[in-house]
Amino acid sequence: MGRSPPRRWNSGTRRRPRVRPPPRHRSPGAPPLPYEPPSAVPAHHPPPPPRPPSSPPPPPPRPAQPPRPVQPPRPPQTSRPPQPARPPQQPRKPQQPQPQPQQPRQPHILSRSKPTSLNIPYLGLQAPLMGLGLDRRQQLTTPPLDKPKLAGWYEGGPSPGEKGTAVVVGHLDTRTGPAVFAGLSTLKPGLLVEALRADGRTAVYTVDAVRVYEKARFPSQEVYGARKRPELRLITCGGVYDRRSGYKSNVVVFAHLTKTLEPSRHA
Repeated sequence: MGRSPPRRWNSGTRRRPRVRPPPRHRSPGAPPLPYEPPSAVPAHHPPPPPRPPSSPPPPPPRPAQPPRPVQPPRPPQTSRPPQPARPPQQPRKPQQPQPQPQQPRQPHILSRSKPTSLNIPYLGLQAPLMGLGLDRRQQLTTPPLDKPKLAGWYEGGPSPGEKGTAVVVGHLDTRTGPAVFAGLSTLKPGLLVEALRADGRTAVYTVDAVRVYEKARFPSQEVYGARKRPELRLITCGGVYDRRSGYKSNVVVFAHLTKTLEPSRHA
């Protein structure tokens, strides 16, 4: 069997039935509520919370910064002039070791030989030598006054060139004028004194000091004392002159041996 078609309501003949809303819970004695549509939210439900905005709020505005000072314009850079090319460096020569100062050679100590003459180039002096000894008072004698250009060597001590202290004495002046050692006090340290010997050799001494001593306080040990090296003393008069007693002091030259010359090398 086939279905019969649905019936249609005729608005002219019948009314459409009304749909009543569901009853609400009311307290007793409350007035009736007006009609509300079914979509209305029940009164006993709280309203939904507001939704947060989809985009974050804008940041607060930054404080205004002071304007920067205007810098002056830089001067234009000028191009540097081209520098001349450096000449090629020559290879350095290897430095040669500097020669070390040589130590002075020790002079050759000579054997005993009688001296014959004394030369002092600074004074232009060339004087013959004679042998001297001691008198009765054990004092050193002097050359004779009538031979003012003659000097004397003390024979009781070492000869020039030997180890020890050789002593040569001469006059400063005589009644006739200056004598052999008139300029002895003018010698200075570093000057040379040469003593020629009978064996042909020459003992060369270098002056160390020139000193003046009073005869009353003459230091015999300092002047005549023994030495480990060859030394020379030249002695003459000096100081104040007294007509009765002569000169009050002595001039002493201290020297030491620095070189010896063989006969073939000495001119």
